Amino acid sequence: MEVRAGRVALRLSTVFRSAGFAYDSTDTCVVTVVHDGVTSWGEGTPAWAHGETVEEVIAAVEAQGREVLGSDLSDPGRVLDRVAEWAAPVGARMALDGAVHDWIGRSAGVPTWQLLGVPRTFVKPTGYTIGIGSVAQSLTAVAAAPPVGAYKMKVRGAEDIDRLVAVRAVTNLPIRIDANEAWDFETARDLTPRLRGLDIQLVEQPFPRETVDAYLRYRKVPGRLPVFLDEGCTDVASVHAARGLADGVVVKLAKSGGVHATRRVIDAARQVGLSVMLSCNCESELALSQAALLAPLADEIDIDSQFLLRDPPFRGLGLDRGRIVLGDAPGLGVVATESGRLASGARSGPAGS
Repeated sequence: MEVRAGRVALRLSTVFRSAGFAYDSTDTCVVTVVHDGVTSWGEGTPAWAHGETVEEVIAAVEAQGREVLGSDLSDPGRVLDRVAEWAAPVGARMALDGAVHDWIGRSAGVPTWQLLGVPRTFVKPTGYTIGIGSVAQSLTAVAAAPPVGAYKMKVRGAEDIDRLVAVRAVTNLPIRIDANEAWDFETARDLTPRLRGLDIQLVEQPFPRETVDAYLRYRKVPGRLPVFLDEGCTDVASVHAARGLADGVVVKLAKSGGVHATRRVIDAARQVGLSVMLSCNCESELALSQAALLAPLADEIDIDSQFLLRDPPFRGLGLDRGRIVLGDAPGLGVVATESGRLASGARSGPAGS
């Protein structure tokens, strides 16, 4: 068993802005696992919202990754249980979990989604995220967007109403908004009638995660928007805490630690009656293909960071009438581009292609 970890830079086509940050590139970790003559890859995004760094993710994989995986991947369920229980940064667990799922398919010579009985094409269309900007910039983003099934717009407050009005005037697609914890209760209460008039579908994480009272008060506002928790929901315990505060949760591999652990979060959400949106951070098509294995379990899909990248390190995902189409290569269905191979140290021979 050989386990390697490397840093890969993901560069965006433009600066992306939300209520709390702005960036035009980010780093992720790509893990390479070589076992029984088969090379597989997995991507792990640092849980930056909780202070993780890519250096910590890489260090954890290099120090303990081989021990956690063990000497044999022939019982992947048991291996994935060990990965999910590993006391390591979320990004490290996500990367190893992804590499195991990739190895399962590559060792069999077929796409992993096929082995797991996952449809190649998503049933639900994906959304596309528009960062904070001017009205003109928002309209330009809509005009340049791929043919998706919904838009998610990052917002701050009342100053973004003009952007929402402008975008609603040019599309009949569902519009979701994401406040990234920027609102207080009064902002939500005052904006709700205007947002309802624009047929806004839902709002993600309107209030800071610790302001429980704001969530409870907003539930009593007549005609309120459905609320989905993102930053406020990371694991099974926080799903149970979300009951009574929200209508749904946003699940991401980069919050829960991979496919195996995120499946547990989805199951917990179903048990307490919460809807599920499958989403992502800024990730390559390798990580997005990991997340795609859970697509049939989600009510809403928000897998879109591949559309924001220039010179992507992996390719394989397609788009058909707004729906993501999984790659047909063995394993997770993606192949490394030249930039991906050079950055991660991945082998380009038969075992790694």
